[in-house]
Amino acid sequence: MSTRIGVAVMAVLLAVYIVLAGQRAWILLTAKEPVAVAMGAALVLLPVLGAWALIRELRFGRRAAALGRRLEAEGALPEEEISVRASGRPLREEADALFPAYRAEVEAHPDDWRAWFRLALAYDGAGDRTRARQATRRAIALERSAPRG
Repeated sequence: MSTRIGVAVMAVLLAVYIVLAGQRAWILLTAKEPVAVAMGAALVLLPVLGAWALIRELRFGRRAAALGRRLEAEGALPEEEISVRASGRPLREEADALFPAYRAEVEAHPDDWRAWFRLALAYDGAGDRTRARQATRRAIALERSAPRG
């Protein structure tokens, strides 16, 4: 729940920023100076890029959460638990020991979104966020392209 509150706060802050930047951009765009017009154009572009990035991340989070709920409903979530340090970081040795099984599952079933999502969870548990996101994106793409039925 705290993640949703954080996302809502960030979205509201971005909206306020877009409004304020839009006001400043309009002032600069209506100026007669070429430098001011260029700065106004940049002020329009930056909030648009920020909004695009926020929307992209929200869609990613929503789709990943839906896959997690679906896997949980199927009873197919990984059951292994990795011990964590006092800081909350997982013990790398334990996480590394789990990877061969999940990697082998992906290699055996490269078109199965469930295998990719379980691999993503293993990466996430080991603290490798970059690979976890890549595997999650692959799982989302595979699930979206799978025939419905």
